[in-house]
Amino acid sequence: MDTPREELAVPVTQQWTIGRLLQWSKEYLQSKRVESPRLSVELLLAHALHCKKIDLYLRIERVPTEEERGEFRELLLRAAEHAPIAHLIGKKEFYSIEFEVSPAVLIPRPETELLVEKVIQHVRALPQLHVAVLDLGTGSGCVGLALCRHLPQVRVTGTDVSEEALAVARSNAERLGLNERFVAVGVDGFDFPPESIPTGGWDMLVSNPPYVAENETSGLDENVRRYEPSAALFGGMDGLKFYRLMADRAETVLKPRASVWVEIGAGQHESVVKLMTESGRYKHVETFKDLNEGHSRVVRFDRIER
Repeated sequence: MDTPREELAVPVTQQWTIGRLLQWSKEYLQSKRVESPRLSVELLLAHALHCKKIDLYLRIERVPTEEERGEFRELLLRAAEHAPIAHLIGKKEFYSIEFEVSPAVLIPRPETELLVEKVIQHVRALPQLHVAVLDLGTGSGCVGLALCRHLPQVRVTGTDVSEEALAVARSNAERLGLNERFVAVGVDGFDFPPESIPTGGWDMLVSNPPYVAENETSGLDENVRRYEPSAALFGGMDGLKFYRLMADRAETVLKPRASVWVEIGAGQHESVVKLMTESGRYKHVETFKDLNEGHSRVVRFDRIER
């Protein structure tokens, strides 16, 4: 998209206070059909001014410096081209925790918070003092680190094939002070070095795997399709590639009665349950629906002890 720079020219007769910047920029992004234009502007302007969102409204009459306005202007232009706001500011809130993100990782989604919520409830009801969790396809580490933050008995191994993603996850773990209970490991699927597997295996597997079918590319939002890593989005032609992998291989690294918690896409529930149960290795325990969209979002399976 070619955005004329004159569109963002500042009339010399007017002062661009924070209040005026917020209002004008919201309308500008609205005209470009950017999702959540007001929130987007607030996040971008707070980033440019190195302050919190609430501070914008406490300093509503302040006139930002020319340098600050220039930085904000560049961010606004990129946002108008539908670059993800999280990429522009380098962070995203998930489960009330701020995570660093980059183009190497999937931006954390609010719907994935249901996976974290249900696993937290499950672990808190367990009698054991130590729970070893495998976070398959960790990306930014948001799922595994949210579990560590809320569950002191949990130790998480987060895996990913992308070294760039692992670097983001490790950075988040260090910044949150959780790097003693969260380790990020480069693994393709379940090809673990033996020394990285806990004695007896993991107690639990959690995963928000790539589950978009490759033939559904055109249905994705433009900012997702253009800017987010395809390896973190697409799960083969039918979107079920990684559930097949879990059904076939997860047993090799899990304890006999381990639980498996996965996020799934719309319309995938029946297929995922069939894949996980038809081998006789797992039983379907429960499914949780997305409260906003109303479709099955999180599914729990238990490994059948044999």
